[in-house]
Amino acid sequence: MMVGMMIPSATPMIMIFSRTCRKRIDQRRPYLQTGLFLLGYLTIWSAFSVIATAAQWGLQAAALLSPTLLKSTSPILGGVLLIVAGTFHWTDLQQRCLKQCRSPLNFILHDWRDGHWGAFAMGLHHGLFCLGCCWALMGLLFVTGVMNLLWVALIGIFVLAEKVMAFQNWVSGAAGSLLVGWGAWLLLLR
Repeated sequence: MMVGMMIPSATPMIMIFSRTCRKRIDQRRPYLQTGLFLLGYLTIWSAFSVIATAAQWGLQAAALLSPTLLKSTSPILGGVLLIVAGTFHWTDLQQRCLKQCRSPLNFILHDWRDGHWGAFAMGLHHGLFCLGCCWALMGLLFVTGVMNLLWVALIGIFVLAEKVMAFQNWVSGAAGSLLVGWGAWLLLLR
């Protein structure tokens, strides 16, 4: 599921990396380098998935997730997760990580590493920036349902929009406000 959510938003970076490899290494098929970059990127998201799975098991054991929908059964948990995600959208850390994800060419210019291990390391590095700006949104799946494909798609589309749309800071700020408002509403309803 992480691959389906995150690869579309990383596609501009992957394409620029591949094009740069093709020109820099003077080869017509930079598949191995690009594959290693992607493997590094997916390694970060796989590690995050392990942590998210452990959190899911813990929340299920505490009866805070419904066993069938894998959705929060607690308005307090849901409200807190929404407020944390919304507030994180206003932080400097989220904006710094997002800046790296929004500017693939800048990342290539400043973080280039040669060789196969360099490609893998660049994928890890970019994956960390991507995780840094998106981890809180992934936590929202505990509110809406871990297996809710509509919300998976909506979050994936939002992540892509946040990275590539004009008025990106407005998108992040508005999303933060919406999430905090939704979280406060859940807490007030309890």
